[in-house]
Amino acid sequence: MDDCIIIGAGPAGLTAAIYLARYHLSIRMFDCGTSRAALIPCTHNHAGFPDGISGKELLERMLEQAEKYGAIREEKRVEHLAQDPSGCGFTVGTDSGTHRARSVLIATGVFNHRPPQIDDALHDEALAQGLIRYCPVCDGYEVTDKRIAVIGSGNHGTREAEFLRGYTRDITLVCPLGEHELDEDCQQRLDEAGIEIVAGPCDGFAIDSDTISFMTAEGRKAFDSIYPALGSHIRSELAVEAGAKASADGCLEVDAHQETSLPGLFAAGDVVKGLDQISHAMGEGGVAATTIRNHLAKENPLRR
Repeated sequence: MDDCIIIGAGPAGLTAAIYLARYHLSIRMFDCGTSRAALIPCTHNHAGFPDGISGKELLERMLEQAEKYGAIREEKRVEHLAQDPSGCGFTVGTDSGTHRARSVLIATGVFNHRPPQIDDALHDEALAQGLIRYCPVCDGYEVTDKRIAVIGSGNHGTREAEFLRGYTRDITLVCPLGEHELDEDCQQRLDEAGIEIVAGPCDGFAIDSDTISFMTAEGRKAFDSIYPALGSHIRSELAVEAGAKASADGCLEVDAHQETSLPGLFAAGDVVKGLDQISHAMGEGGVAATTIRNHLAKENPLRR
């Protein structure tokens, strides 16, 4: 039985792995290779990298550090999680076997909803070039004074457009499917911010040198970058099925030490309600790992 199994090897999971391995605990990570951080072409707001670093390189460095201390990463998809029938620890079922652990850390993160009409290959190319962006907190600075489209509507789309208004005055809110459904408050806020409102649908995406364009109800429009504000899916199903509580939107509920409502089951990173930032996820990973170590030590003193 492992001391801890970590599900997900993004910034939160890898930070926890480094801590736990350095606590001389037996751990392993199961990861299916879909960390949202790996999609970041270059982040410039992660402290310590003044010239920026790609999400993929950051994850590779963190994994190398974790493995240096004995952490094990296995490319497996976890399909089932439950408290062990013995009442001691958890059973973790993967696509190639079942494992047991005294504790489990959920670090499965989220994935962003993409514009439904965009081709996968074009999407990935646009993302790599910074023509599609998903996190204005991370990279709003990079679109300063550029022409930006926010694909979305309602309060969520309005809030994202308002946030980006702090970086540029040239913002268009485009409904992804048809006519906007904006209440009076959203309409007023958009008007006061000087944000253009255009009906959809958004389709016919194309990259032209350093711009991305697509068709709208008013014809083809080109932008320096677009931000899909279409929400995201929180990958909390494993924990919820095991009995952990989650909010209405799917974020796992944790205490001040990252423990869920299920004793011994912890969660960190974007799967927990928070800022959805690498630095924040890493902090939660460190808190969770230290709490796991202290809980395990109470059950069985950790001595060399």
